[in-house]
Amino acid sequence: MNASVAIQTLPEAANDEELIRIVDEVIDYIKSTGLNYYVGSFETAIEGDYDELMDIVKECQHIAVRAGAPSVAAYIKVSYKPEGDVLTIDKKVTKHHQ
Repeated sequence: MNASVAIQTLPEAANDEELIRIVDEVIDYIKSTGLNYYVGSFETAIEGDYDELMDIVKECQHIAVRAGAPSVAAYIKVSYKPEGDVLTIDKKVTKHHQ
């Protein structure tokens, strides 16, 4: 696993309920990829191959628009190590959730 990303999807929405519904659709898509992920209150972290993760980040924007958002902004963080493994989500956060 040579990369991890954290994505915060910020769809334009009429109200909080609509915003949550759209973000939930994006998270459902991330879950469907089969990759290891962690949903936090502000962003979702995903681990995998760099190119696959970049495709997922792109698709998250399309999912939000198809779900009804007239526009979407996103904050993306990327950790990439082409010749090795990046720190895993488990290694970073498991100790804080016991």
